[in-house]
Amino acid sequence: MQNQGLDNWERRFAAWWQSNGDHSDGSHDLGHFQRVWKAAQFINQQEGEPADPLVLLAAAYFHDVISLPKNHPQRSEASKMSAEKVGEILRVSFPDFPAERIDGVRHAVLTHSFSAGIPPQTPEAKILQDADRMEAVGAIGLARVFYTAGQLSQKLFDGADPMAEDRGLDDQRFALDHFQVKLLKLPAMMNTVAGRRMAEANADYLREFLKKINREIAGEYVDTDR
Repeated sequence: MQNQGLDNWERRFAAWWQSNGDHSDGSHDLGHFQRVWKAAQFINQQEGEPADPLVLLAAAYFHDVISLPKNHPQRSEASKMSAEKVGEILRVSFPDFPAERIDGVRHAVLTHSFSAGIPPQTPEAKILQDADRMEAVGAIGLARVFYTAGQLSQKLFDGADPMAEDRGLDDQRFALDHFQVKLLKLPAMMNTVAGRRMAEANADYLREFLKKINREIAGEYVDTDR
């Protein structure tokens, strides 16, 4: 019965996004929210289900209801704006959503962001933050890095020093720098044991990609005669 109730809420949240969402940002679209919800469910199960699933579901679907570009001057305030907006959405568009759970949703949304720097205090907030960070590591994280770089008209890498061995990192100019600036630091920042384990495995994938792209930049190719 609980799962049926959650499935119904998820369908309603998805329908809201299809009717009201900004569909121009492919990295913060309905697919993003659905993947974060899947990761949140998995982490919650692995952790012994400490989180309220309905709070977690609502937070997963609306954590980026206001999403600002990475170069926007108010980027660090986006999670605060989203927390305020999600309260309004749940009260107005979903008047049957349990009122006593709204504050829990708002806190999870408020604290999920890397740039906001606000520590999560509840199981729902900790799991949401971990689940959202899983979008930044692994294959999806890899795709998102270069998708965002294209939006911001950044260079893929510094051709003279792609791995920043003799220069300072600058992920505002070079997409590849973002791996060292942020992505490879995420495993140590995860809140849950399950989230840390997932992030470490995906970070290994990113490290292998960095090795591969560095070899290609250097002109080191696979032996095609084998």
